[in-house]
Amino acid sequence: MKLITNCFLALATLFIFHSKTNSYTSQDPLKESIERGREIYTDFCMSCHLPNGEGVENVYPPLAKSDYLIKNHEASIRGIKYGQQGEIVVNGKTYNSNMAALGLSDDEVADVMNYITNSWGNKNDKIVTIEEVSKVKK
Repeated sequence: MKLITNCFLALATLFIFHSKTNSYTSQDPLKESIERGREIYTDFCMSCHLPNGEGVENVYPPLAKSDYLIKNHEASIRGIKYGQQGEIVVNGKTYNSNMAALGLSDDEVADVMNYITNSWGNKNDKIVTIEEVSKVKK
């Protein structure tokens, strides 16, 4: 009987913890988007911009503490959505590399934008939405 009671208590505790965890994350869409964006970044962006977002000097611009991401919000979305060509200035340095279009959907672009604008010293409390991304044209 004691074993059954202990099993029941363990299951009840697990259920309560799981319920609280799910209700917490489902109430924080920015946090959820950032987590999805982290996975997308790992799959598509990390090879050039590196795990800590520092980029490669004179080749791939940094995303860490990037003035470009904030000052050029729409252009940043456009670059992720359609690729990037031509010169850009990031943190006072000029970069002229090509970034191929990655084939990401609007929701994936929004998620990766939320991740990079809230990582490595960047802070953006305003969530980038799918609707916002869908309005950005080539």
